[in-house]
Amino acid sequence: MISLPLLFILAGFARAAVNGACSVNGTPGVCLVNTDCTGSGGTTHTGFCPNDPNNVLCCTKTACGRLCPGPADFKCCLPGATCAPPAVNTATVNLIKEFEGFVASPSPDPIGLPTVGYGHLCKQTNCAEVPYSFPMTQAQAAALLQTDIKTFTKCVSADIVDSVKLNANQYGALASWAFNVGCGNVGSSTLIKRLNAKENPNTVASEELPKWHFAGGVSLPGLVRRRAAEVTLFKTASSVISHPPPC
Repeated sequence: MISLPLLFILAGFARAAVNGACSVNGTPGVCLVNTDCTGSGGTTHTGFCPNDPNNVLCCTKTACGRLCPGPADFKCCLPGATCAPPAVNTATVNLIKEFEGFVASPSPDPIGLPTVGYGHLCKQTNCAEVPYSFPMTQAQAAALLQTDIKTFTKCVSADIVDSVKLNANQYGALASWAFNVGCGNVGSSTLIKRLNAKENPNTVASEELPKWHFAGGVSLPGLVRRRAAEVTLFKTASSVISHPPPC
């Protein structure tokens, strides 16, 4: 038989279901103290955590957020949501533009693959998937590049564990490399394995990036120069953290 004081204690615990799941008209959320929610970029909703204290409301957010107490790598992730990888910085965009070069109309690249703009690899005949007419302008090519690079920032972010911290230049250099060699090669690379094994990032980049200078089985001087530029960018200091993705 449970004593009356113990019942009151248990009731108190039942009410304080912080971190419990909630839903706001179909949008998943987490019951959190108001200040914890709003302080981390979430939105509070009244009436969806009815068994909790008045200062605990349903918190919704469009991405995984650092809403839970605990270590920096312990995150409260709302069901069905992910942290979106950040955009690359201007230095990265400029590096990619420099080495890809601008092509106004679909043309074969150095190994014969049809490309247009700043390194957009055609997926359909005559690059029919590109939402611009040819010849395209440099401004249109730059906009297309911003769309294309998202595929590669996504795989870089997914392949590297969150406990590895990368600044904006390190992250950008890897995005440029991924843009050039493809996500499949990135994911299976020794470079990623070494980063995830917590080796020194600058050492890993200096030793691993230069190995990627072959295309079609041939070493290309342009790729040698590109890898060197990516190493230089990677080793350039930045106070902006881009990985793990900020939420």
